[in-house]
Amino acid sequence: MDLPVAAPRRRGRPPRDGRALADTRERLVRAGVAILTEKGFASVGLEEILAATGIPKGSFYHYFPGKDAFGLALIDAYAAYFAAKLDRHFADETRAPLQRLIDFIADARAGMARHGYRRGCLVGNLGQEMGVLPEAFRAALHGVFLDWQARTARCLEAAREKREIATDTDCTAMAAFFWIGWEGAVLRAKLERAPEPLDLFARGFLAALQPGRNPGCSTPS
Repeated sequence: MDLPVAAPRRRGRPPRDGRALADTRERLVRAGVAILTEKGFASVGLEEILAATGIPKGSFYHYFPGKDAFGLALIDAYAAYFAAKLDRHFADETRAPLQRLIDFIADARAGMARHGYRRGCLVGNLGQEMGVLPEAFRAALHGVFLDWQARTARCLEAAREKREIATDTDCTAMAAFFWIGWEGAVLRAKLERAPEPLDLFARGFLAALQPGRNPGCSTPS
């Protein structure tokens, strides 16, 4: 995702007016999201985030009581951003339902390519760190995945109604399978700095929707 984080350094107390307060908080969140799509939460210090925004450390605590609260705010922000991305594709009635899923895959693939496959999924990254993260993160991350799965299941149900996929498809199970596999493919793409894991999973998933037949849909290349 493209998240501009550079900004001139600002010193002193946080701004007093509401709009400026909201803007400063948003800069912190955007910087945090950008950094944590690439790095681990436990390994990133506040100093790195503050350096990216030019916001003094004292001002950070005006917006967040600590790093854990900041992390939960980042999960919420990323979840909202990604839900909007899913809706943009899955609710596009100018496209056939299965093609909407393919469009999302192509969009996500292009986003990773734009950043040299260094950035992945903030939710997936944090999930891999659960052994060292506060327990409150677990419920937040699980809730995000359930939301993504529900949106994906609705798209698959529309495809099933149109007979684009097998009529006996368990859309809820396949949506869960998609996100379990897709997150693994994103991790592998980051590791290899290459799109092949994304493409391999996409082809396999689409084929699984139509057993015994050619998927009949183009995958991103």
